[in-house]
Amino acid sequence: MDIRICGLFDLSKTIAKPYLEKVTYPWEALKYISGWIMEIGEGLDPKIYERRGEDIWVAKSAQVMESAYIGGPSIIGEDARIRHGAFIRGSAIVGCGATVGNSTELKNVILFDGVEVPHYNYVGDSILGYKSHMGAGSITSNIKSDRSDIVIKNGTDEISTGLRKIGAILADHVEVGCNSVLNPGSIIGKNTTIYPLSMVRGVVDGDSIFKEKGNIVKKS
Repeated sequence: MDIRICGLFDLSKTIAKPYLEKVTYPWEALKYISGWIMEIGEGLDPKIYERRGEDIWVAKSAQVMESAYIGGPSIIGEDARIRHGAFIRGSAIVGCGATVGNSTELKNVILFDGVEVPHYNYVGDSILGYKSHMGAGSITSNIKSDRSDIVIKNGTDEISTGLRKIGAILADHVEVGCNSVLNPGSIIGKNTTIYPLSMVRGVVDGDSIFKEKGNIVKKS
């Protein structure tokens, strides 16, 4: 599968488009997110965005519950919904129309427009493509138990990333079922569905249904 940024995402669906175009593979973007936010934030239209605290930009049309926590640097896009008890630790781009829900934690992430992480999700060191959705309780695991660098396994190819922390990369229109775990460095192709209670590792082709390890079928 083509795991380059150009093969996974419609870049017109994120404010980070000009920055993502500078790198080839999605995990290469993770170390730059914080700096990109600072550059983007300084140029945002004050008629649309307001600055809340240090290095936090929130669209005036976004709905942010008082009980939510937003740490900087972060950008919350237009018409986004940050619900009760959401915990945004920082280095987070939340796209237009995206939903970050109750007890969901974000850290060092790019959520494209229309992404939904609405119930008890942990999303760290990850990129979620346009209108991808994580069901209740599904999480990204972003570090291996032995703390070694993460290797991306794509078929017979193995790519050393040089990074100890990578969560998951979800392409556009990915659906992750409830209480699934996406292991470090998981990459899910466009329009793929992950069954609930799945344990996912490695690269899953686009237009697929992941039922369990060794049981992945193409959508008709």
